[in-house]
Amino acid sequence: MKHLFDQAIELIADGGDRFVGATHPAWANMVGPFGGISAATALNAVLQHPQRMGEPVALTVNFCAGLSDAPFTVEARPVRTNRSTQHWVVELTQTDEDGLLQTALTATAMTAVRRESWNANDMPMPQVTPAQQVPAFRREGVTWLQRYEMRPLTGLIPHQWEGQAASDDPVTASLSQLWMRDNPPRPLDYASLTAMADIFFPRIWLRRATMVPVGTVSMTVYFHADATQLAQTGEGYLLGQARAQAFYKGFFDQTAQLWSEAGVLLCTTHQTVYYKS
Repeated sequence: MKHLFDQAIELIADGGDRFVGATHPAWANMVGPFGGISAATALNAVLQHPQRMGEPVALTVNFCAGLSDAPFTVEARPVRTNRSTQHWVVELTQTDEDGLLQTALTATAMTAVRRESWNANDMPMPQVTPAQQVPAFRREGVTWLQRYEMRPLTGLIPHQWEGQAASDDPVTASLSQLWMRDNPPRPLDYASLTAMADIFFPRIWLRRATMVPVGTVSMTVYFHADATQLAQTGEGYLLGQARAQAFYKGFFDQTAQLWSEAGVLLCTTHQTVYYKS
């Protein structure tokens, strides 16, 4: 049987640039499916496209509305192909209850044929307790959380929602670090890495310990590893680190980094989140 992740991002070619898929109940969130699985589905349309050249380097997803529990169509169109880079526009649409076709998600992606070059990592992995020595965290109530094994190190979701600042230090007030991997384990690839880039709960919940309404509206992932490095990670844990940067008039941003257990920086991500407070 296919892994639940592969079931959720499965797409069937529908001619030209079009693919069809459907939401999966195992990835349900408070409203619609987990955003990370929707982002991974958008990327999967690019990965499956017969004209795709190279490997993902960047992906930006704009969440226009929550998906309903129904089939959808994804169109992934290569809008420009250069000698070593390729640029994509992706749109996910669904028919609403009135029978009208609505856009639920838009995305852009850039793939490239990577070439040997000088390399450096200016964002080394923090020195933390190994994953096997950190207790696993289980939270009931939201279905998609069961799809991951999470071992938090710092910045756990608040136990009491009393509106108290997590810290007086702005550098650490919204900081979380945790080990993560698919549950059950699954070999890492670009699609699953994309989904895990969205695994962090909204930083405002940690910053203020107040469960205000929130929703990611735009998310970008930059991939810093090739398929060979992802394959070497296999079913191992990833270390994720996230923190917010600014909260202003209903929107805040948060950045995150994901490393392999070997210390390879696999991706960085940046997202903008709507909040009501």
